[in-house]
Amino acid sequence: MTASMNSRPLIWECTNLAVAGVNVTISSVRREGPSYPILILHGFGSTKEDFVDIALAKAFSGASFVIYDTPGSGQSTSEKLDQLSIPFLVELAEEFLKSQRIRKFHLIGHSMGGLTALKLAQRHPDAVLSFVNMKGNLAPEDCFLSRQVLDHPSDNPEIFFRQFVERTRKSQEFGTAIYAAALQAKVKPEVVRPTFESMVHLSDTEDLLDIFISLPCSKMFMYGEQYNTLSYLSRLSRAGVELAEIPNSAHFIMYSNPVEMWRRIALFHAKGLLEGHSNQI
Repeated sequence: MTASMNSRPLIWECTNLAVAGVNVTISSVRREGPSYPILILHGFGSTKEDFVDIALAKAFSGASFVIYDTPGSGQSTSEKLDQLSIPFLVELAEEFLKSQRIRKFHLIGHSMGGLTALKLAQRHPDAVLSFVNMKGNLAPEDCFLSRQVLDHPSDNPEIFFRQFVERTRKSQEFGTAIYAAALQAKVKPEVVRPTFESMVHLSDTEDLLDIFISLPCSKMFMYGEQYNTLSYLSRLSRAGVELAEIPNSAHFIMYSNPVEMWRRIALFHAKGLLEGHSNQI
């Protein structure tokens, strides 16, 4: 990579959009470059900063990328936080991409962001060049966090959120305590219920696994070693989806083993180059 590509500056900005009749302000970070951009969608309880280290990873020197906070997370806002849902987030992604004049892109999505990315790719299969699904929902068994909105119901969003944080903090999984420690600083309580209800509904009623397998782009499914008993891993493998099991991690790979996470993603993108895909990084 040339020095000029390595020194491309990060651009931090806010974009005002109207999504499904709701006004939102989206905080994002991006780096421009000659290649097709990588769109990174974070999960519930995360922000764009959880993935901005891509700018420092040598394997991605010069890569074009964009990451944004979803409304109610990080620095992004919405005039109607209770309207948040996966369909809303898909429409947000569409409007954001349109505002950035991005027509073709690579996808990386974690958890909620993986589910959003899946539905986005389903709607725009010709626009997605590759897809790294980081433990995004593909089956009902993936609702280990979101189903708590049904298993531990509360009419008070703040009480539910506070109790959710405490339950999560005590989990015996890699990275979960770190995740829980920052939740209340990163997320507005009003978005929890509608987001979780939407994730559970889609996971229980749609064949997300088949949608993922059917996407025409190259695909990787990434998961932590504590999730290597997921029932659908063998089906993904048989369908030709590349599996990336990350050691010493569970759901929150970016906290527990980010070095291996970025290494595997970089190898996946480089493999696409060798196979002749136009996904230069």
